[in-house]
Amino acid sequence: MKIIKKQTRISIFLILISIAPFIAKAQSNSFISTRGKEVIGPDKKPFLIRGTNLGNWLIPEGYMFKFSKINSPKLINEAITELIGPEDAKIFWKKYLDNYVTRADIHYLKSTGMNSIRIPFNYKLFTDEDYLGENNPNRGFELLDRVISWCKQEGIYVILDMHCAPGGQTGDNIDDGYGYPFLFKSAACRQQTIQIWTRIAAHYKNETAVLGYDLLNEPIAHYFKADSLNHYLEPFYKEITKAIRTVDKNHIMVLGGAQWDSNMHMFGPPFDSKIIYTFHKYWTKTTTLDVIQEYIDFRNKYNVPIYCGETGENKDEWVHDFRVTLDQNNIGWHYWPYKKMENAAGIVTFKMPANYDRVVAYAEAPRVSFEDIRNAAPANKEELKKALFDMIDNCKFENCTPNKGYIEALGLVSGN
Repeated sequence: MKIIKKQTRISIFLILISIAPFIAKAQSNSFISTRGKEVIGPDKKPFLIRGTNLGNWLIPEGYMFKFSKINSPKLINEAITELIGPEDAKIFWKKYLDNYVTRADIHYLKSTGMNSIRIPFNYKLFTDEDYLGENNPNRGFELLDRVISWCKQEGIYVILDMHCAPGGQTGDNIDDGYGYPFLFKSAACRQQTIQIWTRIAAHYKNETAVLGYDLLNEPIAHYFKADSLNHYLEPFYKEITKAIRTVDKNHIMVLGGAQWDSNMHMFGPPFDSKIIYTFHKYWTKTTTLDVIQEYIDFRNKYNVPIYCGETGENKDEWVHDFRVTLDQNNIGWHYWPYKKMENAAGIVTFKMPANYDRVVAYAEAPRVSFEDIRNAAPANKEELKKALFDMIDNCKFENCTPNKGYIEALGLVSGN
């Protein structure tokens, strides 16, 4: 009898050893979740979000192109198309989207010690509306699938951020809209937003590399606070979440407040078991709790996780001090942005090509009428075309330079 028991114990031990790798794999393939005030990793331990935003990739921003007046994707595309024509503009955007973020970029981000990234996207990538030279409703999946697969290989988690929603949720250049948050006054735009999010969620419902869905970036700019739009926000979040939950019960909803993700006063108790509330902060005090106390109070009141989805764009000292304040208060972060031309306030930078200043001059010139466009046209467009395509070469990871001070201010490894 003792011999049989001993053999049984040995057999069980051998079985456990043999299945251990599969148990570990199953654990690593589980979803990020929440528990009380904590974001919870696949190992069931608290997971502090630490990473960056892939700004200027799927949503070009004027200031990152060194423009000031031409600041949204459609306006940037308009200027570039006027300069080089629709056929070459289409080629430009294809090369741009294929080279601005590559496998090498994701590998590097992992090497710094980041555990996650936030990817802003334009809803038009999931429709047949013309956007950056194409009108392919599957284009968003083609671009995101590629990056998410790289992130999965590297062990980096992804938050998908609808930065530009139908009709515009913000009312400024960042939503690529029409200067007003028409989303909240348009049933058709709200329904389209729900349909796109449901389609995205159905596509990624089993993808463990996706941490969650940031439903609307920086809704209702402060210019429109007096328009009494804030009360639309939480009910709409509930509608989107309800639709997503019909196809995806795995992922976290990331909810930002009104007025640039700063105002959470319209929120009541959490309406879903997997929610992270996000705020954005730029150019504030860094070492005092006054700046973030209202969000800490919100976390304590409702026993929910909070995180800083955007911050940065500042000197290394500011970046360091605010990061420390966030860390000390158990608040995760995604600093903005990852990559930018001729700039030290980001993870990496790249050089401005020759003659690119002339591209900027054209974009900034008055171009209201067709006569204006003709008058602003440069004598040698080929030089400006070359400058634009040289910018794409310069932005490739192998031609980028890490901003050592900025990266180390984040408590990460600069690698140089």
